[in-house]
Amino acid sequence: MKKLILLSCLSILFTTSCAKKNDLEPTIKFKTTEGNIIVKLYAETPKHRDNFVKLVEAGFYNGVLFHRVIKDFMIQAGDPDSKNAKRSASLGSGDVGYSIPAEIVYPKYYHKKGVLAAAREGDDVNPERVSSGCQFYLVKGHTFTDQQLNDLEKKNELKLESKLFQEKFNELSSKHSQNKIDELRDSILNVVHEKMKVNPTYKFTEQQRIDYKTVGGTPHLDGAYTVFGEVIEGFEIVSNISKVKTGKMDRPVEDVRILSAKRIH
Repeated sequence: MKKLILLSCLSILFTTSCAKKNDLEPTIKFKTTEGNIIVKLYAETPKHRDNFVKLVEAGFYNGVLFHRVIKDFMIQAGDPDSKNAKRSASLGSGDVGYSIPAEIVYPKYYHKKGVLAAAREGDDVNPERVSSGCQFYLVKGHTFTDQQLNDLEKKNELKLESKLFQEKFNELSSKHSQNKIDELRDSILNVVHEKMKVNPTYKFTEQQRIDYKTVGGTPHLDGAYTVFGEVIEGFEIVSNISKVKTGKMDRPVEDVRILSAKRIH
């Protein structure tokens, strides 16, 4: 009897554990005109996860197009205006009337092949990098060599150095005269370089390098967009869609549509 009770308790604990995981990392099945794609949403990006599930369960994505496709880069969908769009229609501006605060969990989540990320407006009008409330993209990308990754790291390093320098320069500008600031340039750079040593976010992790050299991706987007899930089935469908013929504004010549989106776990 005790053994049966113990087994029952273990069964309940296992079931409860699975239920909690499914709540934290739900999976979504997209049925498209090219085949099925299943994605898992990340627990560490709860605002994006919960919003995505809400839209899926409301049927929001049923019928939308992959309105922007760039070969060896990504496929984008989620514009509600695309559902009944004419061939001449300009797509990509449709939304749900709200945005989502950035949840950039980098370097844990990065732009390897198959990740699900939120589309957004550019930094010039969106410095806080808030996400679209509905539009998303799936990464196709391509593979990179070590030298190409080294070159990207150098570009990232220079961009970060410039950003940190400007922040420190602006801080000092309000406290010192121009002559004093000119004298402080070298010391500002020293401070910047010390910060970069402590938190070298411009460098790729070992796992990033492995993934970008084998499965591929789009590393130049890392740390700038919210990655909130990944494909777990249907990688070949993402690849096939990324290769379709496109026309004006990267819209596929023949419509590629999400027929239905459904939460399956």
